[in-house]
Amino acid sequence: MDIRRTVLWMIFSLSLLLLWNNWQVHNGRPSLFGASSTATQTAEAPQPAAAPDPSVPNAAPSTPAAPAAAGEAAVPASDSPAPATAASQKINITTDVYDLTFDTMGAQLVKAELVKYTAPGSKDEPMVLLDNSSTSIYLAQTGVIGAADGQSYPTHLTPFRLVSSENTLTGDMLKVVFEAESGDVKVVKTYTLHKGRYDIDVQHDIHNLGTAPITPSLYLQLARDGNDPSDKSSFYSTFTGPALYSADDKFQKITFSDIDKGKSSYTKQADNGWIGMVQHYFASAWVPPEGKVRHNEALRLSTNLYAIRSIENVGTIQPGQNLAVDAHLWVGPQDQKAMSELAPGLELVVDYGWLTIIAKPLFKIMTWLHAILGNWGWTIVALTFLIKLVFYPLSAASYRSMAKMKQVTPRLQALREKFGDDKAKLNAAMMEMYRTEKINPLGGCLPMVVQIPVFISLYWVLLGSVEMRGAPWILWIQDLSVRDPWFILPAFMMATMFLQIKLNPTPPDPTQAKIMMIMPLVFGGMMFFFPAGLVLYWCVNNAVSIAQQRYIMHKLDKETAAANR
Repeated sequence: MDIRRTVLWMIFSLSLLLLWNNWQVHNGRPSLFGASSTATQTAEAPQPAAAPDPSVPNAAPSTPAAPAAAGEAAVPASDSPAPATAASQKINITTDVYDLTFDTMGAQLVKAELVKYTAPGSKDEPMVLLDNSSTSIYLAQTGVIGAADGQSYPTHLTPFRLVSSENTLTGDMLKVVFEAESGDVKVVKTYTLHKGRYDIDVQHDIHNLGTAPITPSLYLQLARDGNDPSDKSSFYSTFTGPALYSADDKFQKITFSDIDKGKSSYTKQADNGWIGMVQHYFASAWVPPEGKVRHNEALRLSTNLYAIRSIENVGTIQPGQNLAVDAHLWVGPQDQKAMSELAPGLELVVDYGWLTIIAKPLFKIMTWLHAILGNWGWTIVALTFLIKLVFYPLSAASYRSMAKMKQVTPRLQALREKFGDDKAKLNAAMMEMYRTEKINPLGGCLPMVVQIPVFISLYWVLLGSVEMRGAPWILWIQDLSVRDPWFILPAFMMATMFLQIKLNPTPPDPTQAKIMMIMPLVFGGMMFFFPAGLVLYWCVNNAVSIAQQRYIMHKLDKETAAANR
């Protein structure tokens, strides 16, 4: 077997795989490597969320595990025309991490600026996650349903009034309180914001003002348009869309295209977990109370407008009584530590796919290194050195095999000239030479194949970690999550790839040799558009590999020279 031909076929196959993956992503299909992209959406503005049409029925599902059709009928439509009498006032609330805007229409959270993160392509503007504008819809909504026909309880389309007076967090906690009455039910909705945190406590205190018992249901909803984030790249795939988690079925993603086609498959009923909306680096999620059976729905509200929601029956409330239901709302970066503390499985919004078992320990090592070094760029450098150190025995075996192959290259060329087109005799002579020289033809490949899952896992860790966003390294690299502005790292990567090729045996076939020389241009060219953190990893990996290979080759040359004396 010709090891050079094997290596070339591996590289060629990988190139075809990457091209096919990008084509799949471009056409809205899931990525082959675990992180799915949303379907390509047309550049149309989503329908704005408005007040309900009085004709829309507001019947509650008969049980918390009501079928989807009943759940959809229970929650008022978000794209209905607003009544002329509907009042709406925007309330601005600020904390050390948020600049929030609430709408008294439904006490909805209609805008969330993350003041510690900058908008894509800007150094001064804050990152806007939730929004309600002509070009972007992304809202957090709640409401109470289950009224008799002809009546309506307070929903996200009911006018609320602001009860609290403080608009700025000055201590450790700030409560923002709204209330509304409708259908003999009063709902007091309290948002509790905490200093330095992206989780918001949300309490719904439901009062029965009537003369008969009621059995209302509470829904928690996230509504979003189907557009990709403004910083989406055409060169790598990240997921945008609804997601949910349950203890039984774990983390599940739902694409907008599957919702459109009616093909979405997910857990409809659970008594635990959460629902959310995910995009690169950021997420929002509702975490209902544990132990209460709820019905989950992902649906299309209108043209290019989608929602995921959870509906649960809160129980019976007697006349003159009230019942409080607590929930949590996450609106912010994909901070794995904080999210895991808020709810089991919430950290899985940072989706590493089938390599999670490897990727999560790598991320933990990264955070440990960062606590020591204090710089994410140097953390990547240090982590790469650690990985190369751990895999050194495998790498050494691979480099030793390639060094031996390089030594016998002239003899292989002589055999090709001797046997010409007689493949059977050529292969027999090559295998005999391998046995004589104690060379394993696969010795250069197999050790590398073992390391591939680790390299792919690290790729997803660096691509998905919000810690890379806005993180500087040195000099011209001021954001590891965007491409190198001067293309110095990609150029260095191509140079190191060329050097690695020169250190390896030269293929006797001129066509193979040309392909080998083109590969650095292909892969290096792709890296011109990848985040600098990823390219930094490949540069360090290549540099350390070259140093290790040179050391092994020098050691082998000394052993050969000593044996020939």
